[in-house]
Amino acid sequence: MRRPRFPYLVIALMAAAAAPLAAAPPTDLALTQITTLGDVVAVRNAADGTARLFLVQQPGIIRIFDQKTGTLVTQPFLDITDLVDDTGNEQGLLGLAFHPDYENNGFFYVNYTRDPGPGLDRTAIVRFTVSNSNPNLADRATILTMLEINQDFDNHNGGDIHFGPDGYLYIGMGDGGSGGDPNNRAQNLTQLLGKMLRIDVDNIPSASTIAKDLARTIEGNVGRCGLIGEYGIPPSNPFVADGNACDEIWALGVRNPFRFSFDRQNGDMWIGDVGQGNVEEVDLQPASSAGGENYGWDCREGNVSHPGTCFAGPLVEPLFTYTHSLGCSISGGFRYRGSMPDFRGIYTYADYCSGRIWFGSFSTGWSSTLWQDTAFNITSFGEDRNGELYVASQGGPILTFTSIQRAIFQDGFEAGTTANWSETTP
Repeated sequence: MRRPRFPYLVIALMAAAAAPLAAAPPTDLALTQITTLGDVVAVRNAADGTARLFLVQQPGIIRIFDQKTGTLVTQPFLDITDLVDDTGNEQGLLGLAFHPDYENNGFFYVNYTRDPGPGLDRTAIVRFTVSNSNPNLADRATILTMLEINQDFDNHNGGDIHFGPDGYLYIGMGDGGSGGDPNNRAQNLTQLLGKMLRIDVDNIPSASTIAKDLARTIEGNVGRCGLIGEYGIPPSNPFVADGNACDEIWALGVRNPFRFSFDRQNGDMWIGDVGQGNVEEVDLQPASSAGGENYGWDCREGNVSHPGTCFAGPLVEPLFTYTHSLGCSISGGFRYRGSMPDFRGIYTYADYCSGRIWFGSFSTGWSSTLWQDTAFNITSFGEDRNGELYVASQGGPILTFTSIQRAIFQDGFEAGTTANWSETTP
C-alpha cells in the first residue's frame, strides 16, 4: 500500500490562551441577527449575481433568505425530506454546493444520509437543477445520484461539500462512526471513510467505463470506490496511479470533517475536524498542495497521541487545537474576505457545545485567540457573495458579523432588515 509522501511544515499549535492576534478585528465587531430558522447546518450563496442566502436545514429542506428584503422566501427552494433518512443527531441533509457555472447550467449538489435497507446507512451526493421558470425553486425531477458511500454507523458522516478553485468537488467524509475508528477506516486507502475526497462532476465517464472501474474494485484492484460512479476522477488526484488505493482520495486521516471551507482569495482549504474525547482541531491545506496529506487520525487526536494505527510516514500537525475544557465539537468556519478592513484575513471557528468563537490570524506565524463566549449552539459559518460572514445555530438565530466598518455593499444595499442598517457615507 502506498505511503503518503507529502512533506509538510509542522506549524506550532496555538489555543485560546495564545498570544494576541497580529491584526485585531474591529473593536465594535458584533453578531447581529438577520433571521431565525431552526436546524440550519449550512449557509451558502450561489455566486449568481443575486442577493440570496441558501439555508440548509438538517431534516431535508433548503430555504432562501432574500438579503434585499431581509425576509425568508415562503416556499422552500428544495424539499427532500422524503429522501433524507435518520435526520437526528449527526445525520440528515448536511451539505450544499453550487456549481461554479451555476448561473448558466443551474446545477447544485447536496450531501445527505439515507437508509438503503434495515440497519444500513449511506452518504449520498446528489445533483439537482434549478427550475427553468422559477429561480427560487429547484426541479426535483432532475435528480441525479452522483456517488454513494456505505457508512459503518450513524455518526461521523462528515457532510460538507465545496467546489475548490480548481473546479473539482471536494467531499469531507467521517471515519464511519462509533468511537475510536473501530474498523480503521481513516488510515485505510482502500476505503473512502475518514478522507477528504475530490471528484470531477463535469467529465462523467461512459457507463461501460464506470462498470469496468467498479468491477475492478470488487475484484480487489482498487480504483473507483464509490457505489455509484456518475463522476470523473481528476487525473492529478494523489493515488490515481496506486493499484491499492481509492482514486477519489485527496487526503486521509480525518475523523469527522463536519465543516471545511476554501479561502476565496488564495484557495487554501481549512478543515474543522471534530475530535474524539479530548481535542478539537483545525487543519490548513495550502492551495499549492498536491494532495496526499495524512492528518493523523486515529493514531493522533489533534496534537496528542491516540491508541490507533497510522502509516510510518509524516503526519500533518493541526494548525489550531483546543481541549474539551472549552467545548466538545468544532464547527469550522471561513477566512474573512469581506468589507471590514480590520477583519480581513482572520479565520473564524467555533464550538457547537460551548458557543465559543475563536479568531485565527497570521503575522510571523499563526496564532488563535478566543473572541467571544456566546450562548449559541453554532453549527456552521457561511459567506455571501461579498465575502461577509454568517453564523448558523441549531436553535434558530442566523447571525452576521457587523461593525461600523461594514459599509454599503457594492450593489448598494445592506444585508438584514432596515433596522440593522448602519449609517454610512457612500
